[in-house]
Amino acid sequence: MDDNKIIDLYLCRDETAVKHTARKYGDHLRALAYGIVKDHQTAEECENDTYLKAWNSIPPHEPREYLYAFLARITRHISLDCCRKRSRLKRSAYISELSAEMEQCIPAPDDMECRIDDIVLGQAINEFLGTLSEEKRNVFIRRYWYLDSVSDIARRFSLSESKVKTMLFRSRNRLRDYLEKEGYIL
Repeated sequence: MDDNKIIDLYLCRDETAVKHTARKYGDHLRALAYGIVKDHQTAEECENDTYLKAWNSIPPHEPREYLYAFLARITRHISLDCCRKRSRLKRSAYISELSAEMEQCIPAPDDMECRIDDIVLGQAINEFLGTLSEEKRNVFIRRYWYLDSVSDIARRFSLSESKVKTMLFRSRNRLRDYLEKEGYIL
């Protein structure tokens, strides 16, 4: 079913919207959640929570042009929240490793001015990603959006792990340089 029709169903508060959403995007959302939480049952719960959050968010939002991105963002946040809850037990080391890598090239929102600049920073990062080759952009996104491991990325793109690490290192350095040219103090 077309995304516009699915959104219309949400706006009409028709419960079949959730069924159509699950049919069209369920596998992708579950895979995204699993990549973060590394547990099938928790990934299914995150997927279901995504549908509830979408149901509650679509009016007033109408993500007609970007429904999957809208759902993926919700899924990612829910999955990361699950990890934060579990981090009190043991999962936090992996998330912390990725956060530490990105802290080197993205300024932290320490004050109100930085929080206001979040939208501009997001646009700058998107512009930077547009300067990367498709392969480098995909590797970067798989690592820092989907939180894939280096070995998973290497397998997915038929690259060596050292090649992936080098690409990520160089991309982070280029991102840092790009953001500094944009006026961000790192």
